Amino acid sequence: FFSANGAKKINFLFLFSTKKVGKAFIPGLPAPSLSMSNQMPRPSTPLDSVSTPSKPLNKHLGPLEESVLLSPVPELRDSSKLHDSPYVEDCTFQQLGTFIQALRDPVHSRVTLELSNNTMVRISIPEIATSELVKRCLQGVKAILPKETAVQTLVKWYNAYNAPGGPSYHSEWNLFVTCLMNMMGYNTERLCWTRSLDFEGSLSPVIAPKKARPSETGSDEDWEYLLSSDYHRNFESHPVAKALRLDPLEVSASKDDFSQSLSLDSSTLLFTHIPAIFFVLHLIYEELKLNSLMGEGLRSLVVLLVQLARDLKLEAYIDYYYRDYPALVKTSRQTCIIDQVQTGFMLHPSFFSAEPPSIFQWLSSCLKGEGVQPYPYLPGICERSKLVVLSVALYILGDESAVLNEASHYLYKITSGKDALTPCSFKPSTSVSSLAEKLVLWMTSVGFTLRDLESLPFGVALPIRDAIYQCREQPASDWPEAVCLLIGRQDLSKQAWEGSLQKGKSVMLSSDIPSATESEEDEDGMNDMNEEVMSLIWSEDLRVQEVRRLLQSARPVRVNVVQMPEASDHEYIEEKENRLLQLCQRTMALPVGRGMFTLFSYHPVPTEQLPIPKLNLTGRAPPRNTTVDLNSGNIDVPPNMACWASFHNGVAAGLKIAPASQIDSAWIVYNKPKIAELANEYAGFLMALGLNGHLTKLATLNIHDYLTKGHEMTSIGLLLGVSAAKLGTMDMAITRLLSIHIPALLPPTSTELDVPHNVQVAAVVGIGLVYQGTAHRHTAEVLLAEIGRPPGPEMEYCTDRESYSLASGLALGMVCLGHGSNLIGMSDLNVPEQLYQYMVGGHRRFQMGMHREKHKSPSYQIKEGDTINVDVTCPGATLALAMIYLKTNNRSIADWLKAPDTMYLLDFVKPEFLLLRTLARCLILWDDILPNSKWVNSNVPQIIRENIISLHATELPSSEDLSLETLAQAHVYIIAGACLSLGFRFAGSENLAAFQCLYKYATDFLKCLSAPTASITGHYNLETCLSVLLLALAMVMAGSGNLKVLQLCRFMHKKTGGEMNYGFHLAHHMALGLLFLGGGRYSLSTSNSSIAALLCALYPHFPVHSTDNRYHLQALRHLYVLAAEPRLLTPVDVDSNTPCYALIEVTYKGTQWYGEATEELMAPTLLPELHLLKQIRVKGPRYWELLIDLSKGTAHLQSILSKGGILYVKLRAGQLSYKEDPMGWRSLLAQTVTHRNSEARAFKPEAISAFTSDPALFSFADYFCKPTVNMGQKQEILDLFSSILYECVTQENPEMLPTYIAIDQAVRRLERREMSETFELWQIKLVLEFFSSRSHQERMSRNPTRGLFMNSEFLPVMKCTIDNTLDQWLQAGGDVSLHSYLSGQPLDESQLSMLACFLIYHSVPTPGQLAAGGLEGSRNFSELLLKLRRLHVPVRALLRLAPLLLGNPQAMVL
Repeated sequence: FFSANGAKKINFLFLFSTKKVGKAFIPGLPAPSLSMSNQMPRPSTPLDSVSTPSKPLNKHLGPLEESVLLSPVPELRDSSKLHDSPYVEDCTFQQLGTFIQALRDPVHSRVTLELSNNTMVRISIPEIATSELVKRCLQGVKAILPKETAVQTLVKWYNAYNAPGGPSYHSEWNLFVTCLMNMMGYNTERLCWTRSLDFEGSLSPVIAPKKARPSETGSDEDWEYLLSSDYHRNFESHPVAKALRLDPLEVSASKDDFSQSLSLDSSTLLFTHIPAIFFVLHLIYEELKLNSLMGEGLRSLVVLLVQLARDLKLEAYIDYYYRDYPALVKTSRQTCIIDQVQTGFMLHPSFFSAEPPSIFQWLSSCLKGEGVQPYPYLPGICERSKLVVLSVALYILGDESAVLNEASHYLYKITSGKDALTPCSFKPSTSVSSLAEKLVLWMTSVGFTLRDLESLPFGVALPIRDAIYQCREQPASDWPEAVCLLIGRQDLSKQAWEGSLQKGKSVMLSSDIPSATESEEDEDGMNDMNEEVMSLIWSEDLRVQEVRRLLQSARPVRVNVVQMPEASDHEYIEEKENRLLQLCQRTMALPVGRGMFTLFSYHPVPTEQLPIPKLNLTGRAPPRNTTVDLNSGNIDVPPNMACWASFHNGVAAGLKIAPASQIDSAWIVYNKPKIAELANEYAGFLMALGLNGHLTKLATLNIHDYLTKGHEMTSIGLLLGVSAAKLGTMDMAITRLLSIHIPALLPPTSTELDVPHNVQVAAVVGIGLVYQGTAHRHTAEVLLAEIGRPPGPEMEYCTDRESYSLASGLALGMVCLGHGSNLIGMSDLNVPEQLYQYMVGGHRRFQMGMHREKHKSPSYQIKEGDTINVDVTCPGATLALAMIYLKTNNRSIADWLKAPDTMYLLDFVKPEFLLLRTLARCLILWDDILPNSKWVNSNVPQIIRENIISLHATELPSSEDLSLETLAQAHVYIIAGACLSLGFRFAGSENLAAFQCLYKYATDFLKCLSAPTASITGHYNLETCLSVLLLALAMVMAGSGNLKVLQLCRFMHKKTGGEMNYGFHLAHHMALGLLFLGGGRYSLSTSNSSIAALLCALYPHFPVHSTDNRYHLQALRHLYVLAAEPRLLTPVDVDSNTPCYALIEVTYKGTQWYGEATEELMAPTLLPELHLLKQIRVKGPRYWELLIDLSKGTAHLQSILSKGGILYVKLRAGQLSYKEDPMGWRSLLAQTVTHRNSEARAFKPEAISAFTSDPALFSFADYFCKPTVNMGQKQEILDLFSSILYECVTQENPEMLPTYIAIDQAVRRLERREMSETFELWQIKLVLEFFSSRSHQERMSRNPTRGLFMNSEFLPVMKCTIDNTLDQWLQAGGDVSLHSYLSGQPLDESQLSMLACFLIYHSVPTPGQLAAGGLEGSRNFSELLLKLRRLHVPVRALLRLAPLLLGNPQAMVL
């Protein structure tokens, strides 16, 4: 309450529990001159009986000085001496020889005093006020008075309030009134009603004389004192007294009421400010009306206001208070005379208005569309008034500028002219279209919540509730949590709340909690999938179990060999083991697919190691189930056969870890296996951690530690992992790490490091990943040279040269990804020309750069000369071209990649390279790819098309000049290349045309394999092409679990033996994994970086055996992770927190191939790529609608998808979920109930659970709607409550239930004539005005389908009842009192309440206004009509007033 820049001293009365009162001089707090505040506060009693306001301190503080002083305050018996008793100065610490040296450690209102004798005392400075009402009034008074006066007033109040034995909470207001009126110059002892104010029983000096009477018998005066007491009057006007039918007691007017009139003392502090204080208190009165919890405070305040209004002779105000509280404001009251002379001294502030400002009246005028004056308000005190005024201006008047800045022309700011407020402006951050949305967003921005809304009176709250109801239907998905809470959409507020969690936290469903791990045998690495969601996606069949069966590698395989009669036992055992060896080729290929299936499905426990399922390479032979083992020594088993399989197994286990999991460096190291055999799995685990982004947490020290061990696999996994985690960042530390492993990136003079070949390959791809899309010149130059790296004089680079060259090409492609011809600053490198040469061959150019010395001398063993070895360099160069010109539609480059169209040239190109060229060409001409077989065949050159044998021919045509073999091989590879590009183009799209086209070719290849002509093409080639097609199919249908592709994969899974080697199994199971990517939660993206990753992962040359890395490093197969993106949208019911089905509507943006289109999907479903979409909505009728608009950016939806794709939805009233009621037949019952009909009475309260999950409504139905045995009259109320409840839940606005009931109760009270305050009548009037207001009518006409907000039958009935009741009153003698009211004659007290109701309901002007309106000479109705038009009197009121005003006081017959 104090601003800290006033005078430098203030006197506080400090009160210690050790019964000392001290006066502290505290520097820095403002105070008036000392003479002022040295005056005595309020009378007090001796300190023994004191209840101290501050907390007892001696418990906490050690011994204080024990010399107890008596109260320094002399006991006063007469409160009129409040002003002039001098303060006793000797009470400070000086007596004891101590004084306060310093203050320290302030916390809230507590502070430590440091005394001069080095003791410290902790004291608590009492509050300035505890009751809300007193606080408000003090704030208002402080705001309006000049600073000096305000501080003096506060000091006086503070001293009075905190005097020893200060008041309790209840009598605080009475004390405040007395204190304030004394300061205004009233003699509160003589004034009748303040004299009887009770300050908490016996302690009050006011009652002390009464108590002192010795009479035991009592006297009549006591009874009269009781009857005239404030308490009695309050009680009589209380609604409870009416409900109990208590008869009012007549009080004989006390004798001294009129005998003398009192005058005011004009010399007091606040005398001149009485009008200003009065006006401020009136505004506070209006403000409190807007809080239905402050009813008691209003009743107390109005008594004070009436007294002041009488004394200031403000007739309009007295009339206004009478209309509000007819029972409290009795006519005969004591007034105090204020002399004309003294009135001259009063400052009438500029803002003082003769007409009382009324917030309800202001709202009513707004609703009726009349012009309104700005409403006065006190900044910081009347915040509710401001809020209500602005919201109505915005929503009803439709003025959007109302809330944009502080200086609104609907408000008139009242200050004492000392400070200007800084303007705060409201800018809606999110998308806003309608007024309702603007209002709701603005209200949340100023901190308005549901609790505030509930305490607003129902009539005032109605426009706000209406806006909320409108927003609830179709909210935007990106509104902040507070807005969603306000409009009552739990689904959205929960979504917003989870959206605001930091990225690391992922949303846990009830089903995500990993179940207790199954028995050891079943540890196949697929236990942690989210069964609940998968069973929703694929509810019809058991395909998920089937995939699990196909991909498990932890159980022994079945080796089924029949022993021929002529074979010996030894041969039979060998045969079984050979068969097992064939089956193991398949088992070793499974982990890659399993990694895809379980991608990101597990949150590890940081205290446990990650379980890595065993790779089981043994078999069981029926019928005796004997174990078959490869280590028996009977047959030759390739060395290190399983080392890559273990690596893949480790990757698959590591990829289960979701990117959102909380793991750290220590956990990664903790997983390091103790036994050397598991090192390969750990290497794979490290790579997986890089792919899901966790490897960045691994300390550099540990990375160095792993690399120095020199374990080849660990280095490969680590280098690829670290690079993938730092994708496209050009991170320097990682670049250094990778350069050590690439001789070409080291200075020419550096020592030759002996780096294993595969590690070099991994490092080169790593460089590509770290520099992806950066077009970094030096890196590009080195990689370009490395594609054609010669074998070297000492044959250092001769083994597996192909994979190194391919890696360099892929890396170069990644570095310049999609840059096409815009490679800045690389024109001198001639990148495309150099790549073309690598692709078609020719003379080696002179080697550029610093490594030319190394490459001068030719190799001693491989005779390459100075020509380029195309077999080595072609694949890398082709793919590099494809990636550099990806999606650029560059025709000239694409023509380089066309398949040759003469036999002579065809003989020069390996058929496999034709696949790559076709793929590269199509990726460059991205927009030309069409999903049909016509387009696929258009890639085949004419010579092949003319001479090709159909895939089903039985005999071979003979031809001399054509090599049929070459043509047939070229044909299948070109088709496969085109189909693979189709897979890339439609990856993850589930495009039906693409699927059908690819499926047709896949089945053609399958037939071809069994056709007699297969030998020409070659089984190996056909198998390769079939595998490529299967992968293309799986890419298109990624994550969808399509049944036809699954059947193809299962068919290929069963084929073991013959041509089926490790590589084909790898391809088939990768296809199977892609099909169920991440358990149906992930799909593939077609962004440039995804295509680059997929090119590495799905490179269409598959290893021949499990240790084969000659053409392509096996570890790169896992880079598909970089192309996977979460796209599963799972609706979760917000009430039960379980996944459910919901209908969603997806709208595609228009493109060059199709216009804007909409399709309906049943979620949970994979969404198409987000950049293709315009919007997504959850469709009714079962769930609340919800719109996610992607035209403004996809960030919101992306964050939802990355946190598990959980979209909260909420069932509408009376609807069942799709799981319980797939066809919507059972919901029909609810629908018939929901459509308006007369069956409301047949609505059983038990049925409410179908409509709502709100426990409060259940209880309401239980207690208020269930009939009991002997109901009698209550039956009617029960029926009413049932139908109201029914109305609210079916129309989905249960928050209107209290409003309905309040209106009903108010009308019943009026019928019984028990209205002691007209507050509720005002609210009903506002409700009626709102529904008939123009803005509401317009909204309804724009949107007629919108459920009526309040039942159309309810309001007219209520209105009719009120009209009838008031008219009956008028006929039964009410007209007499109305006439005497209008003519200003005294009234009959029994009629007061009903008269006030009539005046309020019919908006009758005050007598003063009527007199000013000049109605005297009116002769007829039309004249009255014209004159009263200016006073805004409604015609219905005029009809009732006309007889009186026209001087014809007969009873009105209407």
